[in-house]
Amino acid sequence: MNEGTTIVGVIGGSGIYEIDGLEGAEWISVESPWGTPSDQVLTGSLEGVRMAFLPRHGRGHVHSPTTVPYRANIDALKRLGVTDLVSVSACGSFREDMAPGEFVIVDQFIDRTFAREKSFFGEGCVAHVSVAHPTCARLGEVAAAAAEAAGAKVHRGGTYLAMEGPQFSTLAESVMYRERWGCDVIGMTNMPEAKLAREAELCYSSVAMITDYDSWHPDHGEVDVTEIIKTLMGNAEKGRALAAGLPRRLGASRHQCPHRCDRALEHAVLTQPDARAPDVVAKLDAVAGRVLH
Repeated sequence: MNEGTTIVGVIGGSGIYEIDGLEGAEWISVESPWGTPSDQVLTGSLEGVRMAFLPRHGRGHVHSPTTVPYRANIDALKRLGVTDLVSVSACGSFREDMAPGEFVIVDQFIDRTFAREKSFFGEGCVAHVSVAHPTCARLGEVAAAAAEAAGAKVHRGGTYLAMEGPQFSTLAESVMYRERWGCDVIGMTNMPEAKLAREAELCYSSVAMITDYDSWHPDHGEVDVTEIIKTLMGNAEKGRALAAGLPRRLGASRHQCPHRCDRALEHAVLTQPDARAPDVVAKLDAVAGRVLH
């Protein structure tokens, strides 16, 4: 049974500030009770499917990983009706066989960030969602197919270590994440983004575009920003092509997510209706209005 219309959201990381070929493309401002989003949102359509694109760091790269307004970004996309959200970001690799220039469809995270607001819920309205499987397998497969069509070598599955930054890892940290923790890639921006997407009942997929080997690799030494940027520019072209390939693979008509991403809040809200703070409930109108009203 059709549940409605697909609206594809894309959050672009470093080097990806637009989607090529959007029909009726327009940058619009979206107000959010959670603050000002990173930038305006580029809206339009491709293959008859509506799209919304948000540059995570803002055009010109004005936000550090810590200062990205994650809650405002997810809320703004939800307000625009986004149903399926693909995150594209630059990452380092802990695996020899996951080389710079290749893409990883992330399916797990270890969150080591500590200076960011990580939930829409709290005092006044408490909720606990499951992030045991923090990405949508259905959407991840769509993103993988679009990446391969764009010419990228794709690895399906990988654990993403989310660090606070903005500095890169020490050698000791890099070795620990790789050898003891079993991580595959490292980045600074997918947390709390993935957790917030789950709270907003969005299907979420993370595409890690590998730029370097972090600092563990004996033949590559420490992270070199000039080399990262060089690889990043090559990745960005494929990243934009990936985004442009999503609509025809998802289609305009949307069914319920088989993994229940779009129903994540059904049994998550613990605060009883008569104890919920009205001002908090008002802020949650886009994110959780489906279950709060």
